Amino acid sequence: MSRLGRATGAVGLAGLGALGWAVLETRLFTLRTATVPVLPAGAAPLRVLHLSDLHMTPGQRLKQEWVRSLVELEPDVVVTTGDNMAHPHALPAVLHALEPLLERPGAFVLGSNDYYSPVPKNPGRYFLADPRRADGDDAEGPRPLPAPELARAMQDAGWADLTNARARVRAGGVELSLVGVDDPHLDRDRFPERAAGAPRPGGPGVDAPNAKDGKDGKDGKDGGAHRLHVGVAHAPYRRVLDRMVADGCALILAGHTHGGQLRVPGYGALVTNCDLDTRRARGLHGWPAARPDEAGGEGSAWLNVSAGLGTSPYAPVRFACRPEASLLTLVAAAG
Repeated sequence: MSRLGRATGAVGLAGLGALGWAVLETRLFTLRTATVPVLPAGAAPLRVLHLSDLHMTPGQRLKQEWVRSLVELEPDVVVTTGDNMAHPHALPAVLHALEPLLERPGAFVLGSNDYYSPVPKNPGRYFLADPRRADGDDAEGPRPLPAPELARAMQDAGWADLTNARARVRAGGVELSLVGVDDPHLDRDRFPERAAGAPRPGGPGVDAPNAKDGKDGKDGKDGGAHRLHVGVAHAPYRRVLDRMVADGCALILAGHTHGGQLRVPGYGALVTNCDLDTRRARGLHGWPAARPDEAGGEGSAWLNVSAGLGTSPYAPVRFACRPEASLLTLVAAAG
């Protein structure tokens, strides 16, 4: 065999090996943990389980069981940031996966792949300034998924629906004041205004103790809990993040990016599928500037972007970007 033939064969084998690993990596579910110094002095730690982008199909039993096992972490509150389904018949699988977690306090928003079934797309589109307008995305419209049934099941379990809405969720000694939007990737976001006379969170999004009993915070007496203002969205578009910071959010939770899905080792993500910079494609960061505990982070909120647990069934690969759930331990900020 010629030198060129041997080189071509080696490159081909390397490519096959990389492809095989990228397929395997979709099943290497990982728990990412982080400590976030965002609570006021005197508040006990609060464990927030952040789930996103399950993209569940009926046969994904390993993923279902892994998600179910997360209840063993005993989170104080669960927040899911959408794209739970990737198949018209995925709803029972999603609810089976979430069933133990629905016993905990929680909140949710939906994503585009809760409303519409995924379709094949040209991967090159993700390098465009606005990838939504390529490859005839409007064709998604006629392929609806059972989003209303999914939302109703989570509401019936007591989870707060943050679809262009505000809510309160009591978890431990903290009352979470939540604001959420419908999926910005579909331009469905309509930022909810505050009720007349409602106080704006003080400082970096934390109110003085003045909570009410009950998961929704709508009735009961003053429980004396600390309050934290949190923003929730599926896709972390800059316009939404800016509005949440202006609203007083100290912590923002989002998904959608898949962490870049195919990352370059030593470099990171190449795309985010929105206008968020690739440096923030996954993990805990600050917005709009540095992290609040770093120099230059004054006025920033904490931003956690989940790389998610799934992929489109038409692109079932991940590389250097394992599927993940996030367990954030919120603690009192120093000083």
